[in-house]
Amino acid sequence: MDGKTASQKAKENPFVLDKTFGSHPTKVASFSLSKLKIFLGALAFSFFAKAFSGSYMKSMMTQIERRFEISSSVVGLIDGSFEIGNLLIMVLVSYLGPRIHRPKVIATGSLIMAFGSFLSAMPHFIMGHYNYKSIAVSLANSSTSVSACASATPHHYTVAESSHNTTAVGCEEMVSSYLWIFVFAGNLLRGIGEAPIMPLGMSYIDDFATEENSAFYIGIVRSTAMFGPCLGFLLGAFCAGLWVDIGAVNPDTLTISSKDTRWVGAWWLGTLICGATSFMSSLPFWFLPYSLPQEGEQVVKKSTEVYVITQVSQNKMETPGRPKMKISEVAKDFFPTLKKLFGNPIFLIYLLLTIFQYNSLVGMVTFESKFMEQQFNIAVSRAIFLIGVIVLPIAIVGIFLGGFIIKKFKLHIAAMAKFACITFVTAFLLNLFYFAASCQVPKVAGLTVNYSGIKEVSFKEKPLSLCNSDCSCEESHWDPVCGDNGITYMSPCLAGCKTSMGSGKDLVFQNCSCVGVSGAGNFSAVLGQCPRDNCAKKFPYFLVLLSIVVFIFSLGGTPTYMLMFRSVSPDLKSFAVGIEALCGRVLGGLPSPIYFGALIDQTCLKWGVKTCGGSGACRVYDTKAFRNVYLGVIAALRFGSVFLYLILCTLIIKRCRQSYQMTKDIKTGEILDTKLSNISPKTEESSHKEMQVAGDTPF
Repeated sequence: MDGKTASQKAKENPFVLDKTFGSHPTKVASFSLSKLKIFLGALAFSFFAKAFSGSYMKSMMTQIERRFEISSSVVGLIDGSFEIGNLLIMVLVSYLGPRIHRPKVIATGSLIMAFGSFLSAMPHFIMGHYNYKSIAVSLANSSTSVSACASATPHHYTVAESSHNTTAVGCEEMVSSYLWIFVFAGNLLRGIGEAPIMPLGMSYIDDFATEENSAFYIGIVRSTAMFGPCLGFLLGAFCAGLWVDIGAVNPDTLTISSKDTRWVGAWWLGTLICGATSFMSSLPFWFLPYSLPQEGEQVVKKSTEVYVITQVSQNKMETPGRPKMKISEVAKDFFPTLKKLFGNPIFLIYLLLTIFQYNSLVGMVTFESKFMEQQFNIAVSRAIFLIGVIVLPIAIVGIFLGGFIIKKFKLHIAAMAKFACITFVTAFLLNLFYFAASCQVPKVAGLTVNYSGIKEVSFKEKPLSLCNSDCSCEESHWDPVCGDNGITYMSPCLAGCKTSMGSGKDLVFQNCSCVGVSGAGNFSAVLGQCPRDNCAKKFPYFLVLLSIVVFIFSLGGTPTYMLMFRSVSPDLKSFAVGIEALCGRVLGGLPSPIYFGALIDQTCLKWGVKTCGGSGACRVYDTKAFRNVYLGVIAALRFGSVFLYLILCTLIIKRCRQSYQMTKDIKTGEILDTKLSNISPKTEESSHKEMQVAGDTPF
């Protein structure tokens, strides 16, 4: 016998206890610790689900634009409705933080997200089948040669019905014109449901994990979440390649391909899958507790009913209990807390940086596939697929490596700030090379070039010419054909085609008087716009550059995010996350797709026309103007971010020096002995925290 009491043994090794305790603490501790791992896994899947749903919706914005015949600015409003939903409850949820049952609130949010996804798909089952105008469909069952020029009068240009069983719709005000509001409302609900997941989930991990593991765990969650966009874009690519009325229409009867600007994919199918995923992500959180033992604490059962917790890690605050606070007390404390948070200059600069980052990122992601389609003449489905299998996996690796570097080299806040700043500036400089990826404007007769193939000084729609003046064509109709001379014509009628051969997608128009005006070609034309081979050749170089820039940007993502956690006092972490997400979404995520879409609309050269009149979706863009607007706005926003990064680094380094000097003063006895006598021995890092004023950075 070594003469030691049971309590002494417990202090030395809490997992080796005297039998008088009558318990198995190893199992209890292991079980308690496993709950944090369960929460970590559940939160990672929840992050995956929300990212999966969000990325899929963004990948489908072009399909939604064409299906509902709306402009890019309206599409931006639909995309921004997600941020509006966040605005409604983000501040409340993040402020309450530990005062509420965080796992159950996250579960409720996931259910709301699921309902929002199901609601977004509802218009498909109400609107009926999608219709598009095409002379090729009206000639599908004809075995004789038909003159597009002679027959393409307004009453002969019929609506090509994707289902021949549907009846023609009159030109009265149709309810279906406003069904995009269902998609708007569904996206709004998704925003409401997503609001509590990030602030409550991140603060829950940071509260109960050790300080050295907190950054690593958050890096795992954020990198796992990136698999959501990967699969979301892959699902988007798959659905975009399917005809919108899948199962109800024979694809062989279609006369347009996925490259056609009238093509609409099965956008609704993926929203149902996203809804089911969000529902499943809610299930584990219902079984998780309000709080957990601190990671690194050993749980010892002193008797059959009472537990004693021995603190091992001295750097983390105590596990919060369930405080009972009245609503009036919470409201009274809100504004002082907000003032305390905004009184921290480091957090304030970080917040401005977040707003700029949100603006550039959301605008870029929302219209990236449209940019690639218009600039490099590739199908939207292919653009979405490449983003999902190449660009996003690279971003995942970058985010994971960023968290790993913090843990491996134990970077303090100043080192993290320098690392994030260097990576961002490097990526910004590489980002400027995007402007070299130029592509010629499509040659469209009567729009970008005249009927002789000569480029017009200014783009102005002039569809009629001497070569088609006797054809009685519908000037506003868009049913493009590609002439043998490499020029696209807005319709076979405007090309002056007199005869035809074949049917369906193989239909060829012959004796086209306008095709021969330029002195090239054999007077024939085929369905669809003419390809731009020079643009397609530049696309691989653009994709390589995009991948490099995304990797460097994402490498500094986790260090940048950790600056927020290390720049506020522990009791403000949950509130800071909520404010950061709120301001980023409201001032970045909400307006960004709207003004990006409005600026892109200004580059449209040819608008579609709805069945009952009015502008529909854009058919042809000025690709150079599109590139300059799209890339120019992104570059301007990131240029502002560079200055904010430099200011942020300067403030953090200055604060670290002050903190170091204060710690040095304590050690050399320059602080009053009476104050030193009340301070228990701590590590240098914990001494830094003790000397912070309210709201300052715990370095």
